[in-house]
Amino acid sequence: MSVARFTEIKASSSKSFDAAIREGLARAQKTLENVTSAWIQDQEIMLDGKGEIAEYRVHMKVTFVLKD
Repeated sequence: MSVARFTEIKASSSKSFDAAIREGLARAQKTLENVTSAWIQDQEIMLDGKGEIAEYRVHMKVTFVLKD
């Protein structure tokens, strides 16, 4: 029987939502073992003083399976 947990993380990128997701997953995999999936709960953008997109952010839940 497998038991899984999830953790919530936020990640950001100046390039795109896709890059933010990849950055978040890469960072999660440095700390967590057996990462199996991620659910993107929310996305947001941060604007600079000129109203241009400065940063893409994602809030995700990353699922990982616990070792026996």
